[in-house]
Amino acid sequence: MRRIPKLLLGPLIAVLLAGCSLLPDKIDETKGWSAQRLYSEAKESINEGNYQTALEYLDKIQARYPFGRYAQQAQLDTIFIQYRDSEPDAAIAAADRFIKANPRHPYVDYAYYMKGLVNFQRINTILERLAPSDRSKTDTNTARQSYNDFAELVRKFPDSKYAEDARQRMLFLHNSLAAYEINVADYYLKRGAYVAAVNRAVYVLETYARTPSAQNALTIMTEAYVKMGMPQLAADSLRVLERNYPQSPDLPKLNALVKGAG
Repeated sequence: MRRIPKLLLGPLIAVLLAGCSLLPDKIDETKGWSAQRLYSEAKESINEGNYQTALEYLDKIQARYPFGRYAQQAQLDTIFIQYRDSEPDAAIAAADRFIKANPRHPYVDYAYYMKGLVNFQRINTILERLAPSDRSKTDTNTARQSYNDFAELVRKFPDSKYAEDARQRMLFLHNSLAAYEINVADYYLKRGAYVAAVNRAVYVLETYARTPSAQNALTIMTEAYVKMGMPQLAADSLRVLERNYPQSPDLPKLNALVKGAG
């Protein structure tokens, strides 16, 4: 086999490399498109559920037309797409960027609402699992963050079209967090950790007094005090329960417990 002289290898490689560089780049079919056309294509992709393609169009709008109204709308749509595409961290980051850059934008309330909604969706698995193996370790920070996000929207934009929905979700979160605390208190009660059970019940009465869980908190307190040999405190909490919840189904059982401990 005939060898290529070493002196020719260098120029030959250079020619080959130059030939590679002459290959045409991938053609960008959107080159020269107006912001309006890019946005129209993005909306069509969103409607079809093709979120990645939509994001590409929206990114091009923000890169090519960063100061127009389409760029701002692209930022808002990006929040929605990342929310629907199960990218909660990216959605919240996009919302925060929009709020910081456009604090007086007529649709900035939407960004606040989406922050709450993203966190609201993230907590579904938490609130559906109110009875984990160790309730004391269940993280409710996301639920509280969602509540705070909605509260900020309602405070800053009380007349927003999203405000009423936010208030309803706040009510749900408030009741759910109270129910979580009751589950923790009941967990302690059943395992003989009576002081911890009472402390959780007291926390519910102090923090969630107007939720349905307040009734359960008084029930747990009464039973825990009986178990700890504190009949007077048990009788006191039972009286409060009778006064505020005379229809409680737990009253017959608790009355028997308190009388037996007296």
